Amino acid sequence: MAGALDGLKVLDLTRILAGPTSTQLLGDLGAEVIKIENPSTGGDDTRAWGPPFIADAAGNQTDLSAYFMCANRNKLSVAVDIATPEGQETIRALAAQSDVMIENFKPGGLAKYGLDHATICAEHPRLVYCSISGYGQTGPNAAKPGYDLMAQGYGGIMSLTGVSDGEPMKVGVGIADVMCGMYATVGILAALRHRDATGQGQHIDISLVDSQIAWLINEGVNYLASGDVPQRRGNAHPNIVPYQVFAASDGHLLVAVGNDRQFARFCDYLDQSGLSADPRYATNPARLANRDSLIATLAPLLAARPMADIIVGLEARKVPVGPVQTLDQVFASDQVAARGMVAQVASDHAAAGHVRLIGNPLKMSASPVSYRRGPPRFGQDTETVLARLKKPL
Repeated sequence: MAGALDGLKVLDLTRILAGPTSTQLLGDLGAEVIKIENPSTGGDDTRAWGPPFIADAAGNQTDLSAYFMCANRNKLSVAVDIATPEGQETIRALAAQSDVMIENFKPGGLAKYGLDHATICAEHPRLVYCSISGYGQTGPNAAKPGYDLMAQGYGGIMSLTGVSDGEPMKVGVGIADVMCGMYATVGILAALRHRDATGQGQHIDISLVDSQIAWLINEGVNYLASGDVPQRRGNAHPNIVPYQVFAASDGHLLVAVGNDRQFARFCDYLDQSGLSADPRYATNPARLANRDSLIATLAPLLAARPMADIIVGLEARKVPVGPVQTLDQVFASDQVAARGMVAQVASDHAAAGHVRLIGNPLKMSASPVSYRRGPPRFGQDTETVLARLKKPL
C-alpha cells in the first residue's frame, strides 16, 4: 500500500534528536527525506554517541550508533558543506524540489548562508519551513543553545520528577526532544494541509522549552488554577490516590485506582473492606487528604504478596494493575510482538543484513507506515541525490 505521504519531499537539516524524530516519522509515513550532513564534522553528532555501534560484515565498527539509528531510518544521507557557496547553492536547489524544509540551527544561524526561512520562503512561497530551537525564534533566551536537559530544567518537568526529599530528576530519555519532534510533525502536516488548500507555505517556529511547557498538562494547570507550586511526589499522582508504584514480595508493580468503585474492589482483594467504608478513604478527595496514612496501610499488605497473585487478583476485580518491566521483558513480551513494536529493517551495512529498531506506533488501515531504508551511513546517498540536480560532485 502507498504511504500517506508518498510523493512528499523533505529537506532535513536537523541533527541530534528533536528534528530527526520528526523527519523519521514523516519518512515512515512515506515521505522522501534527504538528510543533509556536514562533511567537516562526520555528520550528525549522534553517529559518535556510542557504544553500542553496528558492526559490518567484516566485523568493523560503523558510524551507525544505536542512538543515531533510533531516529534516522527511511532517510537518504547527503554530505553538503553549507558554509561554502557550492553547498549553499545545492541546498537552494534541493529546497526548490522540496515540500518541507526543517532545520534546528540557532535562531539566525542560517541567515549568513542565505538559507534562513525569510530568504528561502521568499524564493519558494509554497515551501513549509520548520525551525526547531531551544527557546524559540523570539524572546530573551532565543540566542541560548537548546538541549533536552536544559529544556527539562527550564520548562519545569524536572521540578516535578523524583522523590520528595531527593534532587530534581530528568526523565530517563530525551523526552523534551521527542515531544518537540512530535509537535513539529503535527505543525508540518497542518501547514501542508493549509498549503494544499491555499497554495501558501509558511514558517513554523517551535522550541523545546515551549513544547515541554505544553505537556506539563494537569500539573501546569493545577498551578495556574491554584497558585500552589506542585511538589515532587516520586511515583505518586498529584490528584488520584492510590495511583503509584508498590513493592510486591518479588518485584514492583503499578496500581491505578481511578474511582471509588475501583477502590472498594481493591480493598476487597486485600481483605480490607473496612478501608473503603472509612470516611478518611471513602472518596478520592478524602484519600488525597489522607494519602500518607492510606499508603502506609496499603504498602505492607501488598509487599507480603507475590506480584503474579496481585495482578491476577486485581485484574479479576477490574482494578487497573500492571508490572514495572525492564527492557528485556518489554521487548520479549507477546504484546510487543503482536503490535509489531520491534521492526527488523533491512540494512546493507549490518553484518546480519538487518537492524532491529523500535517500531512506529501508528497502525493505519489504508496507508500504513513502512520501513523502506535502514539508517544510512554518512554521505552514502550524496552522489545519487546530487545527480538529480545535474550538479558536479
